Amino acid sequence: MTSRLQEEIKQTRSFATIEEEALLNIRRTSDRLQHHGQQFFKQHGITPTQYNVLRILRGAGDKGLRCSEFGERLVSSDPDITRLLGRLQKQNLIRRKRDPKDKRVIYTKITDQGLQLLKETDPLVNESTKQLFKHMSREKLATLISLLEEARQPLSN
Repeated sequence: MTSRLQEEIKQTRSFATIEEEALLNIRRTSDRLQHHGQQFFKQHGITPTQYNVLRILRGAGDKGLRCSEFGERLVSSDPDITRLLGRLQKQNLIRRKRDPKDKRVIYTKITDQGLQLLKETDPLVNESTKQLFKHMSREKLATLISLLEEARQPLSN
């Protein structure tokens, strides 16, 4: 019997194991959701990761965050956070300032323009997310969350 994933990727052979099929289903789903997010945020001149950074900075408040703290908080890791922050700074969505006590430390804060962008996009993001999952019940979503958390458990640091 051919699975839906096999049909989507036009694979004629069965998967070697059910674990392989599960992993590839997660990857395929992640890819489709990332593509949707990229197209959505492109309209607003940012990427999904940049949106995530802006939300993190909003939550950090007036103190801001050091560059090293972003890695712990990002949903999707980004190997070059410095460049990402540089692009946001060029758009006047964030500002960076050296710590006067330790010149090696740079704090990043969200600007009023960055806060305004979040104010405009947050309701759109929330509605888009609801539309993506409207075909699934709350119970199925709760099960999905639980299963994904369980799948990530062996990879936790």
